[in-house]
Amino acid sequence: MELVDRYIAAVQRELPEDKRQEISRELKANICDQLDALAEQGELSESQIAAVLKQMGHPAQVAWQFVPPSPIVANEDISLFKYTLYMVLGVLFVLQVIGGATQWLGASEGSLLGFLLHIVHGFIGDACFAFTVIVLSFWSFSIQGKSISAGCSKDWQPQQLPKVAPSWQHIRFSDVFSDLATYLFLLMVIWSSVWMSAEQLAARSVIFSVNVQQLLQWFSPIILLSILNSFWQLRRQVWTETLLLTNMGINLAYALFLVFLAFNSPLLQVQGSDLNGLFTVQQLDKWLSHALLVTALFPSYECIRDLLRWRKLIAS
Repeated sequence: MELVDRYIAAVQRELPEDKRQEISRELKANICDQLDALAEQGELSESQIAAVLKQMGHPAQVAWQFVPPSPIVANEDISLFKYTLYMVLGVLFVLQVIGGATQWLGASEGSLLGFLLHIVHGFIGDACFAFTVIVLSFWSFSIQGKSISAGCSKDWQPQQLPKVAPSWQHIRFSDVFSDLATYLFLLMVIWSSVWMSAEQLAARSVIFSVNVQQLLQWFSPIILLSILNSFWQLRRQVWTETLLLTNMGINLAYALFLVFLAFNSPLLQVQGSDLNGLFTVQQLDKWLSHALLVTALFPSYECIRDLLRWRKLIAS
């Protein structure tokens, strides 16, 4: 019976102290009943006892059957945990883009690769810290047997449930926050003359032409409208007819403006001395025009996509 005692002792180590004696007695009685049934057929060998214990399961699994371990996040809080995590990570990503853009645009030798690495490195560090804090916060409630969302769950009404909708109608957080980061980055580039110092501006060898800079500033209200639309999407989380129409209008404005901007040459101008490098400002201007035309395809595609979705909604 030494194997049985060792088995029960292993189970006890996985149990809280106040439950060890009671569960051990119940478990030993169960094992002894099975061994007694085998003993009626003849003397028990150590291998037979080991087989019975093996069938019972690993000591840790047996202990969890009697006392299930507390999850890090309570089952009732999983939805709230995911929502909180997505929101916090989205905000951190937007803040990293703003910080990286400020550093990149303000540097005399701005590197696009350095800008991207700054965002990735900073976001990973902040995301790890935020994830740890959020998990520990939810875990502190879980070990106390409390649920953060228990109050909200009691007050729900069936009439408040969203209507049955296809998967495309649900707005993804990643899309909203990536759009927000893009819009804020564009505003920082357009209005760099406002927040950058005179020394930083003078260090730029190539800048937008006066005409293009003016056009970009005139387009800023559309970008601000895009930001408000993103917050609206974040609040609704489901595409509606009104949201789709608004999104179509905004994407159409972006597509037309990008095409119009591409044909407003010159787009760039040399500031101070001549441009030193492998390329001339005329070549950069031409490449930028082509890039604007290619970029215009993306809002054009989204405009057509939203039109098709809008027709599906009004037809249903």
